[in-house]
Amino acid sequence: MKKLKINTIVIAFLVISFIGFLDATYLTVSHYRGTELNCTILQGCEEVTNSAYSVIYGVPVALLGMGYYLVIMTLSLFLLEMVLSMVFLETHESKILKILPYLTIFGFVASIWFVYLQIFVIGEICEYCMLSATTSTLLFILGIILLTKQKHARKS
Repeated sequence: MKKLKINTIVIAFLVISFIGFLDATYLTVSHYRGTELNCTILQGCEEVTNSAYSVIYGVPVALLGMGYYLVIMTLSLFLLEMVLSMVFLETHESKILKILPYLTIFGFVASIWFVYLQIFVIGEICEYCMLSATTSTLLFILGIILLTKQKHARKS
């Protein structure tokens, strides 16, 4: 795998996970402060974020999202540092490089579930929740690209 391509993918992971982290942080802070969300595009934010589905065993779903994005962001930072400092192994056997794409599956599956709940169960759509679904989906797509590049690199 070419170093430039890896750098671009890892930077994309980093930027997208940072956006997701900011979004989830805003939702988490709003949850704990009890403040209304500033929804400018859609009007379903309060209904979605105050629904029974916004908390799992007392833990806000947004807090779980923060944790997810923080893990992806941290792994991306480590991987970027490895690539830039040439510690990155030419055989592409980095454990981070192997695990990062698979972690994105969790965010993607969770996003599918929460979008389903918004549309078909709650009947409202939250723009911040959809931003999170979008970032999770983009991370999943990047994960697929990374896996594909790893497989091609092994064949070369």
